[in-house]
Amino acid sequence: MELKLINDDGQSAASISASDTLFGREYNESLVHQVVTAYLANARSANRAQKGRSDVAKSTRKPWRQKGTGRARAGMASSPLWRGGGKIFPNSPEENFSHKLNRKMYRAGIGAILSQLVRENRLSVVENFTVDTPKTKTLAQKLKDMGMNEVMIITDSVDENLYLSSRNLPHVMVVEVGHADPVSLLRFANVLMTRSAVTQIEEMLA
Repeated sequence: MELKLINDDGQSAASISASDTLFGREYNESLVHQVVTAYLANARSANRAQKGRSDVAKSTRKPWRQKGTGRARAGMASSPLWRGGGKIFPNSPEENFSHKLNRKMYRAGIGAILSQLVRENRLSVVENFTVDTPKTKTLAQKLKDMGMNEVMIITDSVDENLYLSSRNLPHVMVVEVGHADPVSLLRFANVLMTRSAVTQIEEMLA
């Protein structure tokens, strides 16, 4: 598999060989959906809590006698059928949202996403990507010259100047290879990887 190597002007300068397993895989929509769903589910924090009928601050006295009133029988005001009563199946902070995903499936899903990015010309490779000073304006101009307004930059190691320059750009994300997630890969219009990052991700996933 050949990936185009671009220069600082966004022009194709050369090409590099990459793994077919990672960048030449067929797109499996159901697998990608499963990978994305599992990633989002595992990122959830179970911090919501609702009150059951035993937790609601209501009297446990029987509102009226069982028979003779013509009304439906009622046991206590904390009944889930009453307004202000407890929930029947309340959400608990111990709720588990995690999805199990096999390592082989995750690798195949990331490979399918990267391969689709290559087919759509949304993934580019650069020899090296750094900025001399930690200035947002410098990085924004550099990306503009490369024709990329919304981009996810993946490097083998994040340079401090590059990280500081990207913090105030809402449509730019700079991550290391190990922190590249499937949701961001699909969300950003362009993905820019350094040459060493391609080698590193091949060693991790191919």
